[in-house]
Amino acid sequence: MKHKKTERIVDILNTIEDQLKKCHISTPRLDAEVLVGHYVNRDRSALYRNGDYRPTDEELQGLQTGVARRIKGEPIAYITGIKEFFSLEFEVNHHVLIPRPETEILVEEILRLIGNKTLQRGKILEIGTGCGAISIALATELTQFYFFAADISQKALTVAKRNARRNGVAERIFFLCGNLLESLSEQFDIIVSNPPYISDEEFKHISFEIRNHEPRTALIAGPDGTEFHQALIRNGGPHLRKGGWLIMEMGYGQWETIERLLRESQKYDYIRCQYDYAGIERVATARRR
Repeated sequence: MKHKKTERIVDILNTIEDQLKKCHISTPRLDAEVLVGHYVNRDRSALYRNGDYRPTDEELQGLQTGVARRIKGEPIAYITGIKEFFSLEFEVNHHVLIPRPETEILVEEILRLIGNKTLQRGKILEIGTGCGAISIALATELTQFYFFAADISQKALTVAKRNARRNGVAERIFFLCGNLLESLSEQFDIIVSNPPYISDEEFKHISFEIRNHEPRTALIAGPDGTEFHQALIRNGGPHLRKGGWLIMEMGYGQWETIERLLRESQKYDYIRCQYDYAGIERVATARRR
């Protein structure tokens, strides 16, 4: 990408959009706006309000690097280092999964459950916290709760801790490095997880952007994609108080298997499924008997 020093933002936007279109990027205009906005430190609306602004050489150099990375398939969130989730800003990098809008349903389900039960205070455990999006979003809403956020990756936890400080909830979240529920002896009011749920076969066919850039350990979960759900259902019971909730995100077509596992365990009742905005079964919820 080559730009003359005298080019205006509006012209640069059009040039980048054309380049991304030629590379079959699915959202070329939006990506162009996000990239330009990031490197010239302006929000998207300001790009048009200040359309005659001419970026500095330094800004253009950064933008050129960012566009080259996007053309190679790197997700926008990794290029900018920022992703919004539940109206909050999160740092992301290649050590953590990029938060998805559908995961907000997981947060909303917990807020609904707590609101219905009028639970004033308690403890919530998140398994596989990644960048910390779920626990941090909940902590901003549930100010009387304490959170325990676990991940097997110390590098992911480093990112999550910075995000907790960024969003002002670090004093109420305890970060733990470990595999699932191992070494935990406490009981919780809620155990929540957005575990890996892509099967070995599905992983071969998912988008290049995800397959080549996001951490595989946060994506792949055995032959049918429910390996981690099975472990959470099997081992979660002793760590839930009576009447506590196990809440898990799941992938397309997995609800039937997860529902069967929950019922066969005989540890849970009030088993139900929540759908996402596309009508896909997305969140499994069950109460500890």
